[in-house]
Amino acid sequence: MALPVALYSAAQVRALDAYAIGRLGVAGYTLMKRAGEAALRYLRTRWPTCHSVVIVCGGGNNGGDGYVMARFAQAAGLTVTVLAGSDPAALRGDARQALEDFRASGGAVSRFDPEQLTAGEVIVDALLGTGLVSAVRPEAAHVIRMMNNAGRPIFALDVPSGLDADAGVALGETVRADCTVTFVALKTGLFVGDGPEHAGTVFFDDLEVPVPEGSEFAPQLERILEGEIAAALPRRARAANKGDFGRVLIIGGGIGMPGAVRLAGEACLRVGAGLVTTAVAPPNVAAVVAGRPELMCLPVNEPAELSEAIERADVITIGPGLGRSDWARALLSDVLAIEKPLVVDADALNLIAEHAAEHGAAPQRPDWILTPHPGEAARLLGSNSQAIQRDRLGALSQLTERYGGTIVLKGAGTLVGTRGRIPGLCERGNPGMASPGMGDVLTGVIAGILAQCRDPAQAARVGVLVHSMSGDSAARNGERGLLASDVARELQATVNR
Repeated sequence: MALPVALYSAAQVRALDAYAIGRLGVAGYTLMKRAGEAALRYLRTRWPTCHSVVIVCGGGNNGGDGYVMARFAQAAGLTVTVLAGSDPAALRGDARQALEDFRASGGAVSRFDPEQLTAGEVIVDALLGTGLVSAVRPEAAHVIRMMNNAGRPIFALDVPSGLDADAGVALGETVRADCTVTFVALKTGLFVGDGPEHAGTVFFDDLEVPVPEGSEFAPQLERILEGEIAAALPRRARAANKGDFGRVLIIGGGIGMPGAVRLAGEACLRVGAGLVTTAVAPPNVAAVVAGRPELMCLPVNEPAELSEAIERADVITIGPGLGRSDWARALLSDVLAIEKPLVVDADALNLIAEHAAEHGAAPQRPDWILTPHPGEAARLLGSNSQAIQRDRLGALSQLTERYGGTIVLKGAGTLVGTRGRIPGLCERGNPGMASPGMGDVLTGVIAGILAQCRDPAQAARVGVLVHSMSGDSAARNGERGLLASDVARELQATVNR
């Protein structure tokens, strides 16, 4: 089953279970059997030649899913070893029924023994599931550690054991799965924070439970899909001219920092902006023009020299290589007074954070896009980057409430939020993109798309996706040593798919 667009909290998924049982009349054990059947199907999809599995079952419904899967796998002819990660005698309800049915079918359950983990070609993690909200207890931590060290691929049921299903935080020892099959609805924690590192490839089965209408089941996040690119950047008319695709002014490039604004400018052109002007400190003009002659470059000593360029621009971007000098502060102050769509990055964000801290109030605009990485987000919220990473979705919500407009919270699993809209999540991208200048390229991409579609929320979502997809294309020969300019060269192909 294809992955849905919407992502939900663990509490919402439990409410969906209750809805299926209470309103649709589906027995809880029926849902468990559907989960076990789906798990076996996806295991055989991922490992079609697998003949033996070890299933580690816990003491809750996740363990029940494991016992059901074990019964179905045994009936299908697989050699099944079931290890109890906790005392089976403590099982209750549907999970107890799953255990009894497995035993009645001739299945045997053994106490957990690390040496038996190698009895199968694949280890199935059915230990803890979605209910975990605090640190993994020592007994479970030992089981998880042994699974991770067993030298076998791991297939997790619903959520890798040890992972917070909402925040994607590893709560101590956490299973590192090669793939995960999740049920009923996609859990947010599989896609944010540490989630992708531990979940591996995600499969999905809704167990025939539809999501009803109503605010109770409004998604926490939406996956940003490739189809959004064509919606933001439709086919061009043959009679089009460069003036039809927007004029962008990029302000930055303080003394000694021409590279950032030059990367942003090239990225802006590569995604199709019609005309791009960079405004930089005078000593940087030669470096920008020599590096990319298609860019217009304006030397700026003081804000008044920008008035004509600002008047012509449809979109203004400020921040790449800006610095925090008096020159930078004066330029930012003038730009913030202008009622035109803005894309704000890098030191412009840090200067805004300083202003907010000094005055006890943050500026708000409906038409700007702020693009902080976790450190910049922390400064904007008066927090620290560790807190931002522990709850990225919560940080995004705080940023949108405090600053308005559209927020792009960069990092693995970049989030895009606009007040009143469901936030977007980008799953693309790779660790090779953790290199200098990547943020400047993203800023240029977003500005260039905004110049064409004129919708800040749409431009931010599509810009993040285009940037990440281009990063993945640039990394086809390997992630190590990937440069921002490599990604910029892939942008044209990405926006023309």
